[in-house]
Amino acid sequence: MAEDGQNYTMFSSRMLIDTVGDTTDAALQASGLRDVIGVLAGRLFNWGQRKSLFPLHLGIKCCALEMAAAGASRFDAERFGVFFRSSPRQCDVLLVNGPISKKFADPIVRLWEQMPEPKWCIAMGECAISGGPYFQSYNVLEGVDTVIPVDIYIPGCPPRPEALIDGFGKLREKIIRIGAVPSHSRTDSTAPIIIGDEQ
Repeated sequence: MAEDGQNYTMFSSRMLIDTVGDTTDAALQASGLRDVIGVLAGRLFNWGQRKSLFPLHLGIKCCALEMAAAGASRFDAERFGVFFRSSPRQCDVLLVNGPISKKFADPIVRLWEQMPEPKWCIAMGECAISGGPYFQSYNVLEGVDTVIPVDIYIPGCPPRPEALIDGFGKLREKIIRIGAVPSHSRTDSTAPIIIGDEQ
């Protein structure tokens, strides 16, 4: 029991974290180590992201079967650091396949916005890239890139599981090249990669 006249200061956990963070930040700034630690932390984050990609699978039709085959035991995408998840808040790669209807464009944008930065998008198959055989339909978009930015295109109808695994490899190379830059601030030098179009 506290005696009269004693003053106990109570901190919430958020206040404590903010105080320690501000003090540490000021000390690092004064010593000149802040930039060094920022570069090292950025490299560590980049390494971690490219070694473990968490795609959110979004799509239907034949490409979804090939995606399932890529994750099965024969091709085993997990040995390459690709772990499929079902929540956009746990994912950093949006894997889109199948035709995208105009009605489905808003949910795709909503899922894209729920994903944490930095995030990436892979368009798998002709339907996701250009509308596929449905490109002249009144209700099918001519590619998912009309609503969200795409980083990797994997052509084919449907593309083989090996092509999908190769697409994840190309995405890793892109992450190494440009780093963990948020999707809304990437420059034109980060043009999308088309699998099978290597020079």
